[in-house]
Amino acid sequence: MYNFRNDYSEGCHPKVLEALTAVNGESVIGYGQDAYCAKCADLIREQCKAPQADVQFLVGGTQTNFTAIAAFLRPWESVICASTGHINGHEVGAVEATGHKILSSQVGADGKLTPAHIVSWVEACRDEHVTKPRLVYISDATETGGVYTKAELTALSECCKANNLLLFLDGARLGCALASGANDLTLADIASLTDAFYIGGTKNGAMMGEALVIVNPDLQPDFFRMKKREGAVLAKGWLLGVQFQALLEDGLYFRIAAHSVEMAQALQTGLKELGIPMLVDSPTNQIFPIVPDALLPELEKVCTFEVWGKADAGHTTIRFVTSFATPRESVDGLLAAVKKLV
Repeated sequence: MYNFRNDYSEGCHPKVLEALTAVNGESVIGYGQDAYCAKCADLIREQCKAPQADVQFLVGGTQTNFTAIAAFLRPWESVICASTGHINGHEVGAVEATGHKILSSQVGADGKLTPAHIVSWVEACRDEHVTKPRLVYISDATETGGVYTKAELTALSECCKANNLLLFLDGARLGCALASGANDLTLADIASLTDAFYIGGTKNGAMMGEALVIVNPDLQPDFFRMKKREGAVLAKGWLLGVQFQALLEDGLYFRIAAHSVEMAQALQTGLKELGIPMLVDSPTNQIFPIVPDALLPELEKVCTFEVWGKADAGHTTIRFVTSFATPRESVDGLLAAVKKLV
């Protein structure tokens, strides 16, 4: 059975596990106030070229999204995002539960938000009887594998500044976005163009964890209090700092992300050569083949995947995801199996 369900099915990269094992017997101060988190925060600030940034470690993406949004906004303020955005479609109202409305825009197949989407909501919400847009949420990579270019992120940043909006980037799959051949951004670019973003670990080699980088100094005061209030403080916080240090200090984070992307691109190319179309040509580690419905039961016998949705009356879009642990043999094996099926 070939595994392509998601990029967090395996525990963590062996080097991360080694780092955790090395500190397992230590007695360490809790709640992220330890030397490991402090050293890792300095490392992240250095790599982002953002010495003023506050770095906060959280366990998962949903937790990071709703905690950050709740901390950054006043009660009457709302969030603009793509209709496919993770906070809109896959977080069971976590953001709404904090009291903030999500203003979603229909976007293209690549899942990317544009300044036109933002301006449309700003104009629609001039009336003081409705919520006031204050934050723009984007994902890089997007939920359908799209990658923002530097020009696109710059345009979003300028639009946000012109309309007094904050720009927050969900980086759950930031590693694969940065490793993509379609990318021309660096961590430093992202830090200079956003108010806050996070470096995703859960989906790129960590056992769990996200590193939230709050670049805007106005958003930093009392963030820990909100993190605690929302149940997002890990008592054994040093476990997060240790993992991110192992991932970032020698470039492991970017190497394993590049492997994930390479495996997905090989699979996408091979499937297209077999005549299987894609919902979108994804340049990252998620690909979205459109297959005949009759093929689904046969595919389930040879691999794991997720059903994305109906493409038409006789076809379904599915999702294959690769990870740091995906071997080339699995890609070649699945392609050989599909070749026999089609």
